[in-house]
Amino acid sequence: MRVTGGVLKGRQVEVPGGVIRPAMDRMRESVFGALGDLSGLSFLDIFSGSGIIALEAASRGADPVEAVEMDTVKRKTLINNVSISPVRIQCRFMAAELYVRRAQKRFDIIFCDPPFPYKFKWELVGAIAASPLMGPGSRLLIHRPRQDFFDQPPLGLTFEESRTYGRSVVDFLKKF
Repeated sequence: MRVTGGVLKGRQVEVPGGVIRPAMDRMRESVFGALGDLSGLSFLDIFSGSGIIALEAASRGADPVEAVEMDTVKRKTLINNVSISPVRIQCRFMAAELYVRRAQKRFDIIFCDPPFPYKFKWELVGAIAASPLMGPGSRLLIHRPRQDFFDQPPLGLTFEESRTYGRSVVDFLKKF
């Protein structure tokens, strides 16, 4: 797996053991192209896995950047991967739900990539929207299977767009 843009473009990163569904290069290029320049924006990667999304954000100028991952099998690989970042990526090793409940910081962009079988993604999106993690103008991107959609965005969020990548979709939501 490689970083697709920014100052780290082309750098290879490790893929951790265990169950993982790394974000495709094409998807990352498209999503980060849509986000544009990240210079000076804060970025949170929830369900970070290998840390590739956090690295893509840091490579494109985001600072500060945080990565949240619960799976201890992925811990060593995540730490090794983020060590190449041009800015410090703070890694939090805990359940996403616990991180959201304890959250005190606000982020400009939040990328949430739960495992596809995860049954509580829309509840988690609602909890993120209601937490201090998001303020007016903050954006939340949720990576999900194509067949798992919502009728309307959680309270406080507006729908911006969806991008389809094979059997998956990334929804762009914004806090108003």
